[in-house]
Amino acid sequence: MARAAVPGRLAEQAGAGRLIWRVATLAATRQETPTARTLLLDVPGWPGHLAGQHVDVRLTADDGYSTQRSYSLAGPAAGERIELTVQQVADGEVSPYLTQDLAPGDPVEIRGPVGGWFTWPPTGTGPVQLVAGGSGIVPLMAMVRARQLAVSTAPFRLLYSVRSPDQVYYASELTSLADRHVGVEVSYAYTRAVPARWPARPRRLDAAAIAAASWPAELAPACYVCGPTAFVETVADILVSFGHDPSRVKTERFGPTGG
Repeated sequence: MARAAVPGRLAEQAGAGRLIWRVATLAATRQETPTARTLLLDVPGWPGHLAGQHVDVRLTADDGYSTQRSYSLAGPAAGERIELTVQQVADGEVSPYLTQDLAPGDPVEIRGPVGGWFTWPPTGTGPVQLVAGGSGIVPLMAMVRARQLAVSTAPFRLLYSVRSPDQVYYASELTSLADRHVGVEVSYAYTRAVPARWPARPRRLDAAAIAAASWPAELAPACYVCGPTAFVETVADILVSFGHDPSRVKTERFGPTGG
């Protein structure tokens, strides 16, 4: 779409029995990378959600033009506050506004939570394998955080494929989790540039790297893979080739949407 929409008129809520649009207010932000920002939003009447679900965000201009995008929830339910991490898309019409212009106190429309299959219940006790590609880390981080909040003992392994160190979301939090040995193992695969003194050259995530950083199939872990479509399909195929039950390999993929 050629023109951008900004919050103007806020739509009325839909009828009972349907997901409704709610008016959220930006409470605070955190910069994750040079082009990605986390939004902490207060949503009156928020019904709660599971880690792995997402929301629709709608912007409406004064002339009535509106557009919407879907964003994964980045954290577990916390009363009426939700957390989204948005990656700016070049020439996008929603993400640039959310990452650059939306300021504390500003309104934005939210609808959700959406989706129920790609979720991890905090009552889960078995091993969990998470594989993220780029911004696909967002719903998987919600699962990691939900585990921490529930004081769960379910063992987690997270394999995070990312272009370069400066593109890592939640870097300090992930480092802290790894350093504290709290049952969440974190591994990285850098595809374009590596940190100083990194023991390997940049390379795409392959079967060897997945094998080294994932639970063996005989432990029957719940597997969650999120990222670009080609990445997700490749990782899922590799996990199945290792003997993982396809029904236990859940995937969430994203592609170009116009931002």
